[in-house]
Amino acid sequence: MAELKMLGIDLGATSGRGIIGSFDGKKISLEEIHRFDDTSSYLGKTLSWNIFDIFENVKTSIRLAGKDIRSIGIDTWGVDYALIGKDGRMVSTPVNYRDSRTDDIITYSSKFMSESELYRATGIQIMNFNTIYQLVADIRANPSLPECADGFLMMPDLLNYLLTGNRYNEYTNATTGALIDPATRDWAFDVIKKHGIPAHIFGKLIPPGTKVGKLTQQIKSEVGEIDADVVSVASHDTASAILSVPAKGENFVYISSGTWSLMGTELKAPLISPETELSGITNEGGAENKICFLKNIMGLWIHTECRRDFAKVDGYKTSYDDLASMAMQSTPMRSVINPDDVIFTPPGNMTGRIAEYCKRTGQPVPETKGEFVRCVFDSLALRYRKTLLDIESITKIKTPFINVIGGGSKETFLCQLTADCCGIPVYAGPDEATAIGNIACQAIAAGEIANVAQAREIISESFGVRCFTPDLTSKSIWDDGYEKFLKLID
Repeated sequence: MAELKMLGIDLGATSGRGIIGSFDGKKISLEEIHRFDDTSSYLGKTLSWNIFDIFENVKTSIRLAGKDIRSIGIDTWGVDYALIGKDGRMVSTPVNYRDSRTDDIITYSSKFMSESELYRATGIQIMNFNTIYQLVADIRANPSLPECADGFLMMPDLLNYLLTGNRYNEYTNATTGALIDPATRDWAFDVIKKHGIPAHIFGKLIPPGTKVGKLTQQIKSEVGEIDADVVSVASHDTASAILSVPAKGENFVYISSGTWSLMGTELKAPLISPETELSGITNEGGAENKICFLKNIMGLWIHTECRRDFAKVDGYKTSYDDLASMAMQSTPMRSVINPDDVIFTPPGNMTGRIAEYCKRTGQPVPETKGEFVRCVFDSLALRYRKTLLDIESITKIKTPFINVIGGGSKETFLCQLTADCCGIPVYAGPDEATAIGNIACQAIAAGEIANVAQAREIISESFGVRCFTPDLTSKSIWDDGYEKFLKLID
């Protein structure tokens, strides 16, 4: 076959990339052609995404990709959205999920549905930035908003709309916001109406791999005469990443490691019970109608924010490798945090937040860069252990190993700590998991790859995977640390 070239645009919560994926019938290869920051700015008191800057970078990626590409796919983080008016223009720009307008929204929304009722209806972990809560917050602040809105588009849907003029809602991203009935795989209209949200704004749900249109003439005038299909891939970045897990069979546990750590397994049907609710496990949509049964864990966001704090003091950014070396030389389990504590959600002064947490819980306060990073890495490994045990208990499946994918798979020290803490091997890679899943979904849509199972075989052959075996001599240290961790999360 002639080499198939596709453009994957992968937007994370801090940066975006335009990546050309090539498939020669046997292997997938990647070439990054554009990298940019996904920035937010305060508009008044509201932390909003710079959507117009993001869209300009999307167009730059397409222009740099050139005429040889067969298709274009965009994946982004979940939960954030824009509302579209009757004239087709945005009546609200996307607000960053870290904005403070939802700080008290769970309590406010309890008059519509309790947390347990919402979880049982949607299977989605209760978090104050879930899309349904953001919508309630927006309507609370502006009661006339429903009268202005005629459409609802999550981030990848919005960008596809701006490229093609066609409006659809892709299933995997829609599931992230507690708006979908996991049994019917359709909008949970009863839930939506109970929260005072107008049902008419929600459009047709489409599965991953749907071709949504061609570039408009206006876009072509800006990027060149590119005759590529715009494909709505598994547009939630986690769903794309999970598609790329190089595992055979059905029983595997993954950690999609980046700003967030998404840890879970893949199921054929949702699993919603008091036990899953207590464990904070979510049922998000995946490729081929699978359920991404996972827990959202505050991941390397904490590490990245610490690095920013260090740079403010030093005047330069210490490399991630150097920070990992400093952490290796620091005392294990000296200080442990619960990475999911809400104190670590906002940006800024992360080292101060860690210090405050350690003081409050009667632990030594980290003083050096190495001690801060070691605290974060140890704590993440302990959270992974707790989540692994929860998943095994609920699914009744014993996990032989963990697949770590995404940018965090390059943090080899954290991978080793995860293997040591969990007591099973960790396979790390590919690090460009989301982009690879995006590209693989496009290849499936083009008919060049049969299905997800074949895609995973091809990905396994195309990209290297490293194995980290547990150091059993450290078992007692981790066992003690785990008991300490459990007391923090009680």
